[in-house]
Amino acid sequence: MLGGWIKTLKPASFRFSNSRMIDYTGKICLAPMVRSGELPTRLMALKHGADLVWSPEIIDKKLRRCIRIENEDLKTIDFVEARNGQVPTPKPGKSVPVVFRTDRAKEKGRLILQLGSADPEIAVEAAKKVIDDVDGIDLNCGCPKPFSTHAGMGAALLSNPELLTLILSNLVEEVGKPKNKPISAKIRLLDPADPKPTLDLVEKICKTGIANLTVHCRTRSMRNRDTPIRIFVSQIYEVVLKYNVSLVINGGFQCRKEIENFQKSINNHAVGGMIAEAAESNPTVFAPVPLPWKEVTKEFLSLCIAYKNHASNSKYILLNQIPGRSQIYKDICKVKTNEDFLRIIEGVGAEGDLLFVRTMQKAVAMNKDEFMRQFELKRKMTTEPEFVEKRTKIEAVAG
Repeated sequence: MLGGWIKTLKPASFRFSNSRMIDYTGKICLAPMVRSGELPTRLMALKHGADLVWSPEIIDKKLRRCIRIENEDLKTIDFVEARNGQVPTPKPGKSVPVVFRTDRAKEKGRLILQLGSADPEIAVEAAKKVIDDVDGIDLNCGCPKPFSTHAGMGAALLSNPELLTLILSNLVEEVGKPKNKPISAKIRLLDPADPKPTLDLVEKICKTGIANLTVHCRTRSMRNRDTPIRIFVSQIYEVVLKYNVSLVINGGFQCRKEIENFQKSINNHAVGGMIAEAAESNPTVFAPVPLPWKEVTKEFLSLCIAYKNHASNSKYILLNQIPGRSQIYKDICKVKTNEDFLRIIEGVGAEGDLLFVRTMQKAVAMNKDEFMRQFELKRKMTTEPEFVEKRTKIEAVAG
């Protein structure tokens, strides 16, 4: 049985007994998502069962230019980009653009800030700027998109392990240890068929002293529509275990139930799971049973209004939470304020009673029972070698 050897290991509480404030072991997490992982999404995820939440990737150079502001109106900590060392004066009727906002009363002990960096010194400067207001720093080593890789960041670091590990070592020694806060990294698989390159990289990364490693179970060339490859998870876990590093798996998970099924399939509940695209479309997927999209969007917009989330950002996320061919979707496109978005959503009828989730670049709207029945075949397609081999051949023929 895949992962059967894990039966002989000690309980997780003994494996990861250290003084770090955050324990990633077996946790179900909200992934770092540019634009979509802002405060309203994170708070919804936490309310509905996420154990830990990641911020969107924030570039080190931008973060180190920021000024920290205690927002008395919203009871938040805001980081705004300074101009000539000063907070910029907003235009009439506008607010100062916020680079990062956190509600510590609700996120404390559960918030990881993801950093984009290709420079060890700048990474440390940026992390020091924010470390007292977050619970850990995560280095993005897996994003394959040009906005992250063009300057040697994100997945570009996978091709430069010396730089990758130097950044992590500096963060651990100069930020993590002095502040007693965990440093972590998020990577991708290096080869879809051979685990050795990935395992070798994992070993190097773990030697830096990080607390957690998240592995997106796709390669750099794979996209979200491609089925993730999870057949190497137990081998990766065996490596991280030697260094007292926890492991979180990302890629293609739709909800809490699917992560729990995966943990059972490898007989290892110490491996955590991270949800991205599905949580972008429905932040309640961390609950035992997610909510229908009318309830999701109403709750989301109420948070956007309460925290004065920028309307363009709210709209971007909201349109991912609504079936694309609906009249409501078209109506939302025509208005520009959080209040108008909510007014339209409050008029949604029975069509809003369906559960809407987007995953692997496919959107589905179904009732709760249909949603919860779909996971067994998907588990086989990602964890059992004979299914993975068959799927890989089919995808190769399809081009």
